[in-house]
Amino acid sequence: MKKITSVNNELIKELSKLKQKKYRDERKEFLVEGYHLVEEAMKFLKLVLIVDEKDEVKGVENILVTEDVIKKLSSTITPQNIIGVCRYFSDEDVRYCGKMILLDNLQDPGNIGTIIRSSLGFNVDLVVLSKGSCDIYNDKLIRSTQGALFKVKVIEEDLVDAINKIKANGVKVFGTSLQNGTPLEKIEKVNNYALILGNEGNGVRKELLEITDKNIYIEIDERLESLNVSVASGIIMHYFYK
Repeated sequence: MKKITSVNNELIKELSKLKQKKYRDERKEFLVEGYHLVEEAMKFLKLVLIVDEKDEVKGVENILVTEDVIKKLSSTITPQNIIGVCRYFSDEDVRYCGKMILLDNLQDPGNIGTIIRSSLGFNVDLVVLSKGSCDIYNDKLIRSTQGALFKVKVIEEDLVDAINKIKANGVKVFGTSLQNGTPLEKIEKVNNYALILGNEGNGVRKELLEITDKNIYIEIDERLESLNVSVASGIIMHYFYK
């Protein structure tokens, strides 16, 4: 097994650059941290860095490194002694049918990660992030999915283009808006749908709300202005799931 002990090793310096989106996009690679995420990411793993040989991952190249090397590559304060290098997800074989979540310019990686995790729980087939949303391969987003990112198809796409493809397949598209919306409980349940969730501060763009089949909202106590987008997404996904 190859060993690297220096944080100044050329490979380690190159891998450290993957903490920046620019270099991730150039290399089409990203990092995952910790035993659970490395296990969940097996289909996408190219390389694993470990501190102890007992943590060897079968089927990919393993490199034995020091804890200092792990700390250099990690984005967490107290990292586990394993880091995986993964290839980007493929945009091929995307089918705009089934159950779909469309995220319009969401910025908070925790919100997006929670939505992806909920999508797995409620049998969503595809999550589409608009261009301008938080990067799919952001380390906080990856961690907040708890591995769901590797089990749900997630892509970046222009949402107008995505909606046109979805409608061409006969799937209903629902926006989320308090303006001219219909209460969720009055919406007829369907097996297949596309749900648009909007930016944390501005909601769904008007141009998208104008091309939906129907816009919906969740009725809440008037003392609260709005729900967190990830909470709202879970409520709506559960409504259609049941």
